[in-house]
Amino acid sequence: MTSDSQVPIPRISALISDVDGTLVTEDKVLTDRTKAAVKALDAAGIAFAITSGRPPRGMAMLIEPLGLRTPVAGFNGGTFVKPDMTILEEHVLAADVARRAVELILRHGLDVWVYSGEDWLIRDKAAPHVAREQGTVKFPPIVVGDFGPALDRAVKIVGIGDDLERMARCEKEAQGALGARASATCSQPYYLDVTHPDANKGTVVTTLSKLLSIPCAEIATIGDMPNDVLMFRNSGLSIAMGNAAPDVRAKAQFVTASNRDEGFAEAVERYLLKAGRGMPAGSAARTSAP
Repeated sequence: MTSDSQVPIPRISALISDVDGTLVTEDKVLTDRTKAAVKALDAAGIAFAITSGRPPRGMAMLIEPLGLRTPVAGFNGGTFVKPDMTILEEHVLAADVARRAVELILRHGLDVWVYSGEDWLIRDKAAPHVAREQGTVKFPPIVVGDFGPALDRAVKIVGIGDDLERMARCEKEAQGALGARASATCSQPYYLDVTHPDANKGTVVTTLSKLLSIPCAEIATIGDMPNDVLMFRNSGLSIAMGNAAPDVRAKAQFVTASNRDEGFAEAVERYLLKAGRGMPAGSAARTSAP
């Protein structure tokens, strides 16, 4: 990260935002200032899109308040859907990779969830973070004794645990064991997301660039977690939240306030709207989903 005066702000035609820790508050709320900032982007001709480790269904409640017309990238790019939830692209884990990931996570003493199709499968409804996740995504999990056939079409497997050292060890081992056949990164300190190798935040940028017909160099990205650094690398302008870890902030061109202090809205106002950038008048059709 460098000071504002040292980084020229390029022409920006789209902003891609992470959701949890970035777009919403710690209580998963969209503030009025955030909604106003997204509306101002639209008025300025700047497309706005969201991406998250959440399933697409878990972001449906954001579509109407934000007036989204762009594709939504769920599962960190594992599934791209239109705002009406019609699937545009889906990247499913190979069945043997999915099974190996589950075995590895359980061997580390962590809990595990599987997302397959529209279903969220768990082993124990009383396990850590299940109630919190249900409150976030607004739909219930299905409790199963065995993941069975769901692993043949798993879009995302999640390892869950509050022992952060154990989580870090599991992440490192998963990356080594699964190699290029999967993306294994922590979307939160207590969540290890295992997805198809093409399902990562960096690919979100290149895929939305294609779907929106906007060059990556004209896309801005904003996020707070290590997996958001992949977005930063592929975009023309990168912004880290103030609540991000120091190593994440160091990888972004700019740092805004935290999600407790309207950091998302501040970033839009300071780096996108004040800069007077955006698409030429009449080109707003690029914000519509295919």
